[in-house]
Amino acid sequence: MLDPRYVADHVDEVRAALARRSPAAAASLGEDFAETVRARRAAIQEVEAGQQQRNAESEAMAKLDKKSPEFAAKRDELKALSTRIKEGEARLSELEKKLGELVAVVPNIPDPSVPDGSDESGNVVVRTGGEKPEFAFTPKAHWDIGTGLGILDFDRAAKLSGSRFTVLFGAGARLERALINFMLDLHTREQGYVEVLPPFLVKDSALFGTGQLPKFEEDLFKIHRGDAERNYDLFLIPTAEVPVTNLHADEILDAASLPIAYAAYTPCFRAEAGSHGRDVRGLIRQHQFDKVELVRFATPETSNEEHERLTRNAEEVLKRLGLHYRVSLLCAGDMGAVSQKTYDLEVWLPSQGVYREISSCSNFGEYQARRAQIRYRPEPKAKPRLLHTLNGSGLAVGRTLVAILEQYQQADGSVVVPEALRPFMGCDVIRGR
Repeated sequence: MLDPRYVADHVDEVRAALARRSPAAAASLGEDFAETVRARRAAIQEVEAGQQQRNAESEAMAKLDKKSPEFAAKRDELKALSTRIKEGEARLSELEKKLGELVAVVPNIPDPSVPDGSDESGNVVVRTGGEKPEFAFTPKAHWDIGTGLGILDFDRAAKLSGSRFTVLFGAGARLERALINFMLDLHTREQGYVEVLPPFLVKDSALFGTGQLPKFEEDLFKIHRGDAERNYDLFLIPTAEVPVTNLHADEILDAASLPIAYAAYTPCFRAEAGSHGRDVRGLIRQHQFDKVELVRFATPETSNEEHERLTRNAEEVLKRLGLHYRVSLLCAGDMGAVSQKTYDLEVWLPSQGVYREISSCSNFGEYQARRAQIRYRPEPKAKPRLLHTLNGSGLAVGRTLVAILEQYQQADGSVVVPEALRPFMGCDVIRGR
């Protein structure tokens, strides 16, 4: 989150920066926040005035005869003053706590390099990659290709779990597994990431650390565990970003250890609240999906460079698979609430004639690090500083599978396997079960 004290002291400046996102973002610093800021300032002045008075009175008392009535009277006055100061400090502490709670739901400030805009129409295409496939036939959607080959089954998944779930059979399941292995091998063997396999259930503190809580709880699946000895909630992770970023929560890292780079495969679980009627067919918007996530920790001085590196690392997956895609710099109004700058990798889907997001690569600045208290020491004995966190999908596996089915489809209904995946698949073409 933002620094509550900085926001309190620069509220107009912060509100103007948030207005680049949306009027609602600027309004998140509303009257309740303004009143809390005013009360906090008054409490600070009261406490500081009391402390100054106590210091002056203590000096005056030190000059008095300890056996004199004046000394005893001054001592009683100081005791009463100290009590008032402690009460003022307690009020200030409560106001600081409330200020933090109010700031916890305020979005991140967009980086100055982020373009203005209220929605995706304001995004800027930075570059494109790969050749756009051309077909001598009308290309099919991935759900028709997958069901035709017998490798995707939406009906049986609905029987098991309801809508927005899929069963993968045969070459479909093998393609999913091949993509995971290919991505992890690329990121760890060639790009220097350390592979991590984290828990898939996390505490609410981890979700607060990365910014999903308290504002986005409706998008999460909560698991309640209660018995005679234990009574608590855990959440299914919406992305590996949550457990992997929080690996270093409440830690102070050595500057020499930075940057740190992790790659993690996990299933991901999202309630997709508010997405009713959107992408109801196929694999694009599922309640459960696989993803390989890239997470980096960097110093503030190097985080912009690390952001470019992370984006290129994720982009390399698309290059190796020979998929057509583009990279877009998101405008202020289209970024996620936690991000200060985001590049979206968008893959081409010929059946719809559109680009769809397959990875969001974001620099969060200090926002997550402050929530999770992830710090580093620039040099021995130096005061710890908040580091910068970054992450991006490397890639969303299901959407990569979608892109392969659509971009590599053949007129006879088969799908050519990208050359980079053939060692993992054991075949050159998918012809069904």
